[in-house]
Amino acid sequence: MILITGGAGFIGSNLAAALAERGHSLAVCDRVDGAKAGNLAKLELAALVTPEQLADFLEDDGGRLTAVVHLGAISSTTETDEDKLRRTNVEMSQALWRFCVRTRLPFLYASSAATYGDGAQGFDDNPDLAYLRALQPLNPYGRSKNAFDIWVAEQLAAGAPRPPQWAGLKFFNVYGPNEYHKGPQASVVWHLFRQLQAGDTVRLFQSHNPAYPDGGQLRDFVWVGDCVAAMLWLLEHPKAGGLLNLGSGRARSFNDLAAALFAALGRAGRIDYVPTPESLRAGYQYFTEARMERLREIGYPRALASLEEGVARYVQDYLQQDDPYR
Repeated sequence: MILITGGAGFIGSNLAAALAERGHSLAVCDRVDGAKAGNLAKLELAALVTPEQLADFLEDDGGRLTAVVHLGAISSTTETDEDKLRRTNVEMSQALWRFCVRTRLPFLYASSAATYGDGAQGFDDNPDLAYLRALQPLNPYGRSKNAFDIWVAEQLAAGAPRPPQWAGLKFFNVYGPNEYHKGPQASVVWHLFRQLQAGDTVRLFQSHNPAYPDGGQLRDFVWVGDCVAAMLWLLEHPKAGGLLNLGSGRARSFNDLAAALFAALGRAGRIDYVPTPESLRAGYQYFTEARMERLREIGYPRALASLEEGVARYVQDYLQQDDPYR
């Protein structure tokens, strides 16, 4: 039985669906309410527990587990309660790491590209402690994720016990089915699709950096299916792991994304450029691009979807269907 924390969320429910298709027994730790309920509606779970019930579940049923995939977190980039972020994103992660050390279970966890801040230190999934300490995330969420990456690096540097397999996954701008509950934190693909449903115009942020034109801000957009495929491969290759980027490896503009969406829908569209809210400007990233060499170096063989391929799959296989859930 594989435990997925955050298993009713976006990436977690996609992973759960893929594991269920392969015949794995699953335990999910999450709060399932509202739009999240649809993310698990097609799955039969061995266990569903809330975060408050997790410690008791591990005590009573931890011996049945074969791996822990820790995707549960406060993932809002606008969350400002740093104590809350520390308890949820750092201390819970530490407790699960220690559990996997004691029980000798593989441990995969979600880090984030938000750890890289404005990219001044590059987007290299370098596990070196000095590099991680030099990163300057732009928001409390990114700082909480980097804090756990640093803690892991400190454990390794000290020669402390570690799980038999571990991997920290720095997800970039992921898009795909089952993100519908995320509201403002959902991908730009989802928001633009909904705008097009209401008319022929989509809205993108103006650039407030002279180095980038309006809509020319660059992001590493990654299809959720590629993130799931990488996690499945890691679970099937217990000697592989480490701190790893999970992106497409190619920065693309928001204008490119809008064009891919228009093409997937087979229709023309217009773009209006609106001012970036003042509250977002200080922490706004103008460029992200994952270095993917480290994942390749440990043996990952699968090709990654282009932006056009991923957006077409999302639109045609999910968003245009009566049932858009994975």
